[in-house]
Amino acid sequence: MPRASRPLAEALARRALLLDGGLSNQLAAQGCDLSGDLWSGRVLAERPDQVAAAHTAYARAGAEVLITASYQVGYEAFAAHGHDRAATTALLHRSVHLAARAAEAADHEVWVAASVGPYGAVLADGSEYRGRYGLSVRELAAFHRPRIEALLAAGPDVLAVETVPDSDEAEALLAVLAETGAPAWLSYTVADGRTRAGQPLREAFALAAAPPEVIAVGVNCCDPVDVLPALEAAAGETAKPLVAYPNDGSVWDAGTRTWHTPETPVPWPTRAWSTTGARLIGGCCRIGPTRIADLARAVRGS
Repeated sequence: MPRASRPLAEALARRALLLDGGLSNQLAAQGCDLSGDLWSGRVLAERPDQVAAAHTAYARAGAEVLITASYQVGYEAFAAHGHDRAATTALLHRSVHLAARAAEAADHEVWVAASVGPYGAVLADGSEYRGRYGLSVRELAAFHRPRIEALLAAGPDVLAVETVPDSDEAEALLAVLAETGAPAWLSYTVADGRTRAGQPLREAFALAAAPPEVIAVGVNCCDPVDVLPALEAAAGETAKPLVAYPNDGSVWDAGTRTWHTPETPVPWPTRAWSTTGARLIGGCCRIGPTRIADLARAVRGS
């Protein structure tokens, strides 16, 4: 079956769709070196075949939306490693093309979501889990604008504006989206009923209620126990489809660049997520193809 030809928003109006899982953990499982500040962006630059293989693994597991390897790709970060603007733009384009190739080879309908990671992701210091970078909304918009423009030029189906820790950054991203008119979902990373920067969730989700560019809103890269309260907060502010793709409950230690894993698996009440309005469900860090294949049954059942 060819890559999806209908808009993602149209499909979401009909049923829930299965997202893929964590790209970095799948690349690591394939033997890729993720050391250094560029993280998965380094693999995108040096081993695009491995990125393609990771996308294919998720498509074979049943994923209906593939998220590109552009999360950590930023002009400033890559310039520090010798990439000029043209080279970085080419990498952003490559990320979309690799996912599109895997989508076209799948045996089911697949959409391509171009990942727009937060400002903190390109700093490689864990600040995407803190927010409050000390930048103004205008400065954050100036950072995100060229990345978003480059990704859109490659023709994704939707933008995945993800792991946003701060409502100020969400405001900046929404301003850029309004300039483009491109469809996107907006997902915050949250903890204990607030954004990672400490803002009330209902206020954060309210920012995305009106903009027509935002076709879905929700959370990702958070503890599974934080998902349902966040979805309920989002549902209180908007009738748009909701998004949920947490990690496995592990906590990232930026100092040691390691994950601290919970002693026991954290339950995923996917039926409750669906009942609350989740229509895009998948996994983030440390959720691989096997878990996505298991999740496929729950999503299709919803």
